[in-house]
Amino acid sequence: MPLLPRRFKRLKAVLNCRMADLTVLVEHVEKPHNLSAILRSCDAVGVLEAHAICKESKISTFNSTAQGSQKWVKLHEYSNIKSAVETLKKSGFIIYGTNLAIEAKDYRECDFTGPTAFVLGAEKWGLSQSATDLMDEAIFIPMRGMVQSLNVSVAASTLLFEALRQRERKKGTPKSGEGVPPEVYDQIIFEWAYPQVAKWCKLIGRKYPEINDKGEIIEELPRTMKLRY
Repeated sequence: MPLLPRRFKRLKAVLNCRMADLTVLVEHVEKPHNLSAILRSCDAVGVLEAHAICKESKISTFNSTAQGSQKWVKLHEYSNIKSAVETLKKSGFIIYGTNLAIEAKDYRECDFTGPTAFVLGAEKWGLSQSATDLMDEAIFIPMRGMVQSLNVSVAASTLLFEALRQRERKKGTPKSGEGVPPEVYDQIIFEWAYPQVAKWCKLIGRKYPEINDKGEIIEELPRTMKLRY
């Protein structure tokens, strides 16, 4: 059925608050519960995209914890930490890795108002040495108890909401789509509004149809596509 105007308005309201310059990179976080919780926190804060290093032949899965967040926060997967970090650095991100090393900084002493990528490691072992060597800054979350680390999804949420707090306090956060490049904005709003049509366009290698300010597709599409709106 056609997209309802109020649904399109809701999609735009969410995308208007997204931030392309805040992200999370997780290294071998394999438990669906944790990955789902991380994506849910990303969605709540307004993160546009997330990144993950997955073991060979290991496909990310999600459970009810995500509450559908994986549909709204695109997850880019990589085979190794080096390629992931290089990709983020080329986009201008400062890479902050969670670590208990002596030189690590209390996360509250860092400035996360610029392009920020938080890197968190596997549930049991934390970041690998290869990942640690690639970080721009090592950070830690102070603990007062016997256990010296948080669950990886809780740590991610703590860092993301601190970044959000800093940004709201210093310069405000996007409200009208300014946190997403225009060409990316148009692509994402179409994919959110018409996922089946977007999939069809990718399959046949054609551009997405234009939509008007009400979210209606202007172009005449095949009847089979209209039924899959």
